[in-house]
Amino acid sequence: MIRALVPGSFDPPTKGHLDVVERCAGIFDDVVVAVVVNPAKEALFSADERVELLEACCVAWENVSVDMFSGLLVDFAADNGVDVIVKGLRAMTDFDYEIQMSQMNRHLSGIVTLFVATKPEYGYLSSSLVRQVRSLGGSVDELVPQPVATALKEKFSR
Repeated sequence: MIRALVPGSFDPPTKGHLDVVERCAGIFDDVVVAVVVNPAKEALFSADERVELLEACCVAWENVSVDMFSGLLVDFAADNGVDVIVKGLRAMTDFDYEIQMSQMNRHLSGIVTLFVATKPEYGYLSSSLVRQVRSLGGSVDELVPQPVATALKEKFSR
């Protein structure tokens, strides 16, 4: 059995994120989607809210679970029996950062990172762009799953 880990901040989860999760669900026996808790970073949604949103968005895949962690990714991976880390890539700028992280993770623990190219229609999509557009009153309903669109409307109506 191969267990994959899809880590990220997911603030908020986008259709690009779910595209990667869906493909992992079709390849691996078990997939853990893990929300990174970074107290130094101010998030729109709390870690608990992001976990709840991801759980609502991932119900279609029986082999996908959602969790959260702080600290080193490789420690979380080791504690949870993860065989491979999967990261989605939108552009070369993502690759430049993620290749360094994957090499450090490999150095620290020996774990392998696989890269999944996003679908072209999600190549420009990022959580920060979704937050910015929504905060300025723009519609992001086609860029995020329905539970996220609803949560964003609630956040920005306050």
